[in-house]
Amino acid sequence: MNKALCWIRRDLRSYDHHALSVATQSYDKVDVVFVFDETILSKLVDKKDARLSFIIESLQCLEKKGLSIHLVYGKPQELIPEIAKKLKVQCVLCNRDYEPYAKKRDEQVAKNLKNLNIDFEQFKDHVMMEKHEVLTQSRGIYKVFTPYKNQWLKVFNEQGQTTSTFNVNLKKISSFNNELSTLTYDWHKALGFTPSPPALKGGEGEALKKIALFKNKITNYKNHRDIPSLDGTSSLSAYIRHGNISIREMVRLALTENSEGSQVWLSEIIWRDFYQMILETHPYVAKSSFKKEYDQIKWQGSSDHFKAWCEGQTGVPIIDASMRCLNATGLMHNRLRMIVASFLCKILLVDWRLGEEYFAQKLLDFDLAANSGGWQWSSSSGCDAQPYFRIFNPYTQSEKFDADGKFIKVWCPELSTLSKKEIHRPPQITPIVHYETQRIKALSMYSAIKS
Repeated sequence: MNKALCWIRRDLRSYDHHALSVATQSYDKVDVVFVFDETILSKLVDKKDARLSFIIESLQCLEKKGLSIHLVYGKPQELIPEIAKKLKVQCVLCNRDYEPYAKKRDEQVAKNLKNLNIDFEQFKDHVMMEKHEVLTQSRGIYKVFTPYKNQWLKVFNEQGQTTSTFNVNLKKISSFNNELSTLTYDWHKALGFTPSPPALKGGEGEALKKIALFKNKITNYKNHRDIPSLDGTSSLSAYIRHGNISIREMVRLALTENSEGSQVWLSEIIWRDFYQMILETHPYVAKSSFKKEYDQIKWQGSSDHFKAWCEGQTGVPIIDASMRCLNATGLMHNRLRMIVASFLCKILLVDWRLGEEYFAQKLLDFDLAANSGGWQWSSSSGCDAQPYFRIFNPYTQSEKFDADGKFIKVWCPELSTLSKKEIHRPPQITPIVHYETQRIKALSMYSAIKS
């Protein structure tokens, strides 16, 4: 009997799953394993981290569907070969991950499996286009988004705008009595964490509900997505991050209608592919500037100002509301991410890496490629054709995207009695810095490395 082991990671769903589809179609019997990765979990400072609860809820969703999953804690480099050997499988299958740690981990797993004469196969599932599929005319890597997007669309159109659906035969998956099931075993306690219900409930069932709701909103996505007080986004980012939903389903949704909203939605998916490609081909961007000269910036900001930013105590309402929302929910609207990131780097003059790291600790949808890419876009140190002197004015951004102050009033209730004219820049509040003065300092700081 041909047997395989499917290792699920950031693809916690049972449908349209590339590795699981190939496994259940090519082998007589398939076991499924999930590893609580010791290396990753040890870096989580907050032992009430809601992301672990989200992952456990996602696993519970799969187990409720009847999937038996081998659940283990430790180093995958050791555990995957051990389990594969014990189960006497011919092959281990999984979907590719493009982050630096994941790539090194998977290389070691492959090496250890090879020593046991067990095959290791990986598949494209996390992105629509991998690095070798969207190249310049000279077969090089794109470093700016717009030409990358144009080529992405050209390739996609040449492929007939087809999105494969990878069917999974759940009957092929081994069933066993699992004493360590997430439905009965306290994995939080075993891992040294305290349950912390996430702002969004994890699991493919919840993800499918979200995308069904978004189908009714996608037409207006372009006009509504920048307004934080509106329910105008997909709210799918955490589900995308943990693979509760397939990237192909999101593209299929974009193709259901020909509206400006659906085109912008598709563009956001392409941005995601772009940042994944940049991280894979330039792994140093995880901790350093894509434009290496920007690592020479002499950041002038203070630790006190960074602390005030983290706590939502800057005296700038849109910044404080955004950061308080993040701290309370693990969520932040994309427009607000750009505003607070620009404010930290170019008004408080604090190193973008500190902001990136803080987001990495707090975001329920944290994704290294997107987080690094977004912060470097805001700090002008990344893949962006715009010059460094693009600086968001938090007051005009607030007036434009939260005109009535509805979002601010939710998270800064002390300002709830102010008029919509006063709420963006309350006369009775003194911000920790003067915007106009700091903007001039930022331009000087940046120009020092460009001269």
